[in-house]
Amino acid sequence: METHLILVGLLSLCSLSLSQVCNTQLLENVDFPGTDIKFEYSPDVDHCQQLCTQHPSCLFFTFVRPDWTRDLRHFYCYLKTNTSGNVAVQKPLEGVTSGFSLKACTLELQPCLPKVYPDVDFLGADYTALFTADYEECQRACTQDPGYFGTENIRFKCFLKYSPSIPVPPIVERRTGLVSGFSQNVHLPQQSTTACEGKLFPSISVPQSNLKTLPGVCPDHCRALCSAHPACTFFSFNSNEFKCHLKNNRDKMETIAKEGSTTGFPERFCQLDENWLKVAHDGVDLRGSDIRFELMDDADSCQRNCTEDPLCQFYTYVTEAFHNRDYWRRCYFKRTITMSAPPKITKLEKVTSGFQLRSCVETQDYTHV
Repeated sequence: METHLILVGLLSLCSLSLSQVCNTQLLENVDFPGTDIKFEYSPDVDHCQQLCTQHPSCLFFTFVRPDWTRDLRHFYCYLKTNTSGNVAVQKPLEGVTSGFSLKACTLELQPCLPKVYPDVDFLGADYTALFTADYEECQRACTQDPGYFGTENIRFKCFLKYSPSIPVPPIVERRTGLVSGFSQNVHLPQQSTTACEGKLFPSISVPQSNLKTLPGVCPDHCRALCSAHPACTFFSFNSNEFKCHLKNNRDKMETIAKEGSTTGFPERFCQLDENWLKVAHDGVDLRGSDIRFELMDDADSCQRNCTEDPLCQFYTYVTEAFHNRDYWRRCYFKRTITMSAPPKITKLEKVTSGFQLRSCVETQDYTHV
């Protein structure tokens, strides 16, 4: 852990020079070679820029456009960073566009993605399908749920697809001397003003019907993840492994007694409980996804500053009970990508794809179309 914390701290401090300057410039047919963190799929350069903005350490990016001809890497969004915080090399390259993170700009925490993409297929992550007259109706159906959509224009088939909208720390584990929690400004998809009356069943597990397993911090975090997934019918949280098991079975729920496990149902058609966002978890490390660290006097100050920072979604604070005093009082600000991001994108004729419009500020109320 020590090596990891030192590296993250150095990267964060060095990146301040670039991240403090808002740069919206897009450089067409210019490549920023090397320094890749990872690549994601994006339908266009604006989506790629938003991915870079939401990634905790991305400072700049290169997007491979649909008109790229050298190979089949269309729609590749290369997220990049380096220790200097500046682009070291720029090279001319046809078919790509490069740009910068918008972390230093006025942020859209839930960016509006109104474009639709003819002859582009968002592959995977389907949770249901229905028939619609056109892609507009498919998009309206998608707007009722978090995620994105794809339509087959000939068969009038509309595929609704899921993308996580609630922060999921990449690794959750027990660690003496650390305190972790969430920003109280984490966006939860609310569907009603009526308060939910959720119920949890401790020491109960559902061993089958797995839909998806995610790292989870507590039963309430797991319930929020289940509530945000349209296909989740119930869940089981394992507190020993910090695993959130989302389940899908509309016919039955077979339970067993199991210590350390909590089972419950999603909260839908009511106002999601947000009190779990206020809880600090002693002895828990939310490892990875660091934006930067700052020195704080206590865990309460760490959570307060995370809540005030629009980029921060969750945090880990190092107390004086941690075995290495060099890290005492460090507050690590963290985040993950929570915007819609298809797992794969390809060219495909007679298909139209796009995103839900719930995040868009329009005169029309898209939550009631």
